[in-house]
Amino acid sequence: MPTAMLLVEDNLSDEKLALLAFAACGVAHQMVVRRDGAAALQSLFDVGQPLPAVVLLDLKLPKVDGLEVLRQLRQAERTHLLPVVVLTASTLDADVQRCLALGANAYVRKPVDFTEFARVAKTLAHFWLEVNQSLPDAGGAR
Repeated sequence: MPTAMLLVEDNLSDEKLALLAFAACGVAHQMVVRRDGAAALQSLFDVGQPLPAVVLLDLKLPKVDGLEVLRQLRQAERTHLLPVVVLTASTLDADVQRCLALGANAYVRKPVDFTEFARVAKTLAHFWLEVNQSLPDAGGAR
């Protein structure tokens, strides 16, 4: 089964909520989790690994924060077109502006309610895995 999504999330409760929400909405593709920005960058820059169809990126991460992860992804030839959805609890307009200026494809505030998170997960999965056209080597999610 191809890697459809890379979830970059350091909070174990948020990780569990996200994985349960995506499973509940029927995402049949593999989801890989990286718990810090450095691990995410290492896996995304590993030319031996296929790219995911989309990266779901938290902002507040250990080792390398989400903004720096996004900056590095946009500067690298391998990942500059990789879809990145910032999935964070931040409600600051300045964070939205910074992320979009750095090239995020979308900015989604993490719902804390499971039902709402499942609705958001279903929408994200439908768009990024079924509707959106990705590059052939971006996870092969279709």
